[in-house]
Amino acid sequence: MKLNELRDNPGATKKRMRVGRGPGSGKGKTAGRGIKGQKSRSGVAINAYEGGQMPLYQRLPKRGFNKPNRKSFAVVNLGLIEKFVEAGKLDAKAEITEDALVASGLVRRKLDGVRVLAKGDVTSKLNISVTGASKAAVAAVEKAGGSLKTSAAPAAE
Repeated sequence: MKLNELRDNPGATKKRMRVGRGPGSGKGKTAGRGIKGQKSRSGVAINAYEGGQMPLYQRLPKRGFNKPNRKSFAVVNLGLIEKFVEAGKLDAKAEITEDALVASGLVRRKLDGVRVLAKGDVTSKLNISVTGASKAAVAAVEKAGGSLKTSAAPAAE
C-alpha cells in the first residue's frame, strides 16, 4: 500500500448538501426554508420562542430561594491538614490559623472564614483555630490529643 492508494471506507464521508442550486437538486429556490417569514431569513435564532405560546421555562413552577447575604466558607478536610503537616508546609507545634492555612497554600482564600471537616485521619497533635468545624472534626482532633477552637459566634442577624 502506498500513500496515494489511501481511501476512506465506503460511506465514511458524505458530500454536504448545496442548497439553493436549482430545482433539480431537490433543495433549490427557497433551500428548504419555506416561504418568507423570520425563519427564512439569514442570521435569525429564536431560542425558547414558541410562536406566542407561553414558553416552557415560563410554564414551569419556580422553586427555591437563594439567600442574598449567605455566608460562604472555604472548606478544608482534616486529612489534607495532616498531609501538609507531614510535608512540612504547616507547623504542627504552632497554632494553625486561617492565615497559616492560606500561607501554606492549602486554602486559596478565606471567604467568610474557614470550616474544617472530618474527612481523613489525624495522627499529629494539632492546635487549630478556625471559624467553624463539624462535630466529627472536633472529636477527631481531640482524640488525637489536639484542640480545635471555632470562632463562629451564633448568627445574631
